[in-house]
Amino acid sequence: MANIHTANIRVTGPGSPATERVLTPAALDFVGELASRFGATREELLQRRTARLAELTAGASLDFPRLDRSIRETAWQVAPTPADLQERKVEITGPVERKMMINALNSGASTFMADFEDSLSPTWTNVVEGQANLMDAVRRELAFTSPEGKQYRLDDRLATLLVRPRGWHLLERHVLLEGRPVSASLFDFGLYFFHNADELLKRGTGPYFYLPKLESHTEAALWNQAFVAAQEALSIPVGTIRATVLVETIPAAFEMEEILWELRDHAAGLNAGRWDYIFSIIRKFPRGQVLPDRSQLTMTVPFMQAYTDLLVATCHRRGAHAIGGMAAFIPSRRDEEVNRTALAKVREDKDRETGQGFDGTWVAHPDLVPVAKEIFDRHLGDRPNQKEILREDVEVTKSQLLDFRVDGGKITENGVRANVGIALQYLDAWLQGQGAVGIHNLMEDTATAEISRVQLWQWIWNDARLDDGRQVTADLYRQIRDQELAALGGPGRGRLYDAAEILDRLVLNEKLEPFLTIPAYQYLD
Repeated sequence: MANIHTANIRVTGPGSPATERVLTPAALDFVGELASRFGATREELLQRRTARLAELTAGASLDFPRLDRSIRETAWQVAPTPADLQERKVEITGPVERKMMINALNSGASTFMADFEDSLSPTWTNVVEGQANLMDAVRRELAFTSPEGKQYRLDDRLATLLVRPRGWHLLERHVLLEGRPVSASLFDFGLYFFHNADELLKRGTGPYFYLPKLESHTEAALWNQAFVAAQEALSIPVGTIRATVLVETIPAAFEMEEILWELRDHAAGLNAGRWDYIFSIIRKFPRGQVLPDRSQLTMTVPFMQAYTDLLVATCHRRGAHAIGGMAAFIPSRRDEEVNRTALAKVREDKDRETGQGFDGTWVAHPDLVPVAKEIFDRHLGDRPNQKEILREDVEVTKSQLLDFRVDGGKITENGVRANVGIALQYLDAWLQGQGAVGIHNLMEDTATAEISRVQLWQWIWNDARLDDGRQVTADLYRQIRDQELAALGGPGRGRLYDAAEILDRLVLNEKLEPFLTIPAYQYLD
């Protein structure tokens, strides 16, 4: 085990060449300073989340904030967009894993979001080696040789790099400040910024980030304070950082305008994180409207249409990019009929996004880059974005955002079975260090595992019924869980025993766990 001490920071994770390179005394001092300055505020904001949830449970309602009227009523704009972020038609995402990073950077996408959050299993090795991989990527030194001898190198033209640190709710337990784990957000952000900000500027780009799981403008304000402090500490001009916020919680949907305002000197845009958004709806209103099968929760259902229309209108009014949702399909190498059906749905989804006014979209696989790019190129032509489309027709109300009815929605046995199977397979892979997992030709990550397990919880604890009249009970869940476990090879295979244990805790306890990654993190090395 590494036992590194510097200032008030102690590292308890195992040592490696990457550890020595990434966790230098100066870098740890930088992270320690950020954690010392902003850790207490972070904890206060998390307590506000808990208090707000209690208010909602007691019958309070979400609403648009009533702050300084000038935020919504004057014509301010976010900071100008850097040249290499003007075009974001296709953004590819993936974990900070060496081979996948090379493929993503070479994919022809406009940008690549390197992810420490939903698509990364946060083992200590993954986190530290991910930082080393980013250092190599920034310096164009990233390379990989497969066990079969195949070599991977970076091309001359690369996607613009953005980095997503973990959310405010997560800790990095291997790094202690005065004996307490530091914020995973500040750890991920601080190391990347410390090692790469100056090098990025020398290369004509900058430190660009995606910010996950925000629930309020005050949480955005904390990020802005951390950005300012980090830039001042390293003598980087304030305003160099750019951040895109994932609007993937229902409270944040009511505060998009205020979130951009708080980050206005560093804001680059907002992104419609669809699966986490639906997960958040159930998490905030667990006893509310029971949602149907995940497959029926498309972007065209009214509450999702309202959320995305509002996001585009808000972004464009303030000069920010509006980035659409994920196309998670993984093309089949064997079944062309599967490809034809799925790609038709991908094209339909991206056509809808361009029509709504989105400036770009997400894909999970390099083979989808040309599919999405062709649609955005056809719609936008030579324009890098369509921020001039102001969507002045959009007038989204509180009731539209909170009306979660889905006409014709049903809960089916196949829906229950799919949720159980996906959650088990994903947790099994996550516990073995893999955070982006191909299941049934879809790239599943923590967000899709979250919606799978939270739907199971909601159906059981709200006495929901299947379309054939049967009630969704704990016994039905256990029966299907055992069948899915057997189909996967039994609980003795891989980490399926632990996966089932975690899923049982998440689904069968009457108290709804806020995030599966918090209890599951204790099972990781």
